[in-house]
Amino acid sequence: MLAGERINADQAKHLYTHASLDELQTLATAVKTRYHQPTCATYLVMAIVNYTNVCIANCDFCAFFRFPHQAGGYLLSTAQLCAKIESFIDLDVDLIAFNGGFNPKLKIGNYEQLFAELHTRYGHRLTFFAMTVAEFMFACKISKLSYLQGAKILRAAGVKWITGGGAEVLVDSFRQRHSKGKYSVADYYDAQQAILAASISSTATMVIGFDETLAERIGHLERLREFQDQQDIPMPSFLCWTYKPENNRLGGYEITTAEYLRWLAICRIYLDNFKHIRTSVLTKNADALRGLAFGADDFDIPLADEVTEMAGATIEADYQRILTHARQLGLQPTLRSAFANMPKSTFA
Repeated sequence: MLAGERINADQAKHLYTHASLDELQTLATAVKTRYHQPTCATYLVMAIVNYTNVCIANCDFCAFFRFPHQAGGYLLSTAQLCAKIESFIDLDVDLIAFNGGFNPKLKIGNYEQLFAELHTRYGHRLTFFAMTVAEFMFACKISKLSYLQGAKILRAAGVKWITGGGAEVLVDSFRQRHSKGKYSVADYYDAQQAILAASISSTATMVIGFDETLAERIGHLERLREFQDQQDIPMPSFLCWTYKPENNRLGGYEITTAEYLRWLAICRIYLDNFKHIRTSVLTKNADALRGLAFGADDFDIPLADEVTEMAGATIEADYQRILTHARQLGLQPTLRSAFANMPKSTFA
């Protein structure tokens, strides 16, 4: 592995089960240094704007959603969205990510109009992660459009990023247990392939700590690495975060930081075709920075996200504390820009 050879699923399982935390740290750092300096720690200040909580996916691990016509459901107007966006502009934010749900009122045409207007208003100042792959899939289906047709419409409206959010654990056995009506793994990758084919950038994600088995976790990495191998222009980054168990039907508990670090190291070692591995400040707060010694090279500092807050996440309002903690760990946190040329240059 230190010589650069690719590991297989059995080797990944063996490492996760038998290697010490120190050994995993050493191996993950060796892989990281193929792409970055060991102390590399780039970061981005961003906010996640939740434009609707109406969703019919009915995932048992979600604390955020409301069914249509259920009390507490909402759909923000464009004016309300713009007010939220403008509240973040003076806080060093240059990336706004949008996250909502499977809202039957939102078709591709609605997103087309919204993002065309946001691009006109704020495209000189902000980069937008327009939606997740999962939301895109639902919008295409109710619009009776192919994924490629939907992606081309959004690209023409100025959309540059559709993130890999909504992936959770991309193994069909997991999906059948927790989100039967959402999508199959093959369907998800069909959508992500169409997004990339339409010249929209995307990312890869994973959430751990539900009730998934080690085999299911490794299955997620296997299929993802295979998909990445097939891309002429590979996705730039992979983000792994942890399930938050509050206020939902599934319940359970959050995994320890030690377990998160072990798995993050496996991700860095196994996903040798991703340049950037990102650690999750959103769900692990300052503890996530330890992941920068276990293969990660980048992290987001989120200033808002209702979805994870409702599930138990705590947003650190003073993000300078996160940076101070990084420096105390011997890292050199460097602000990277999401603005303008990030897909092809700063973070490619």
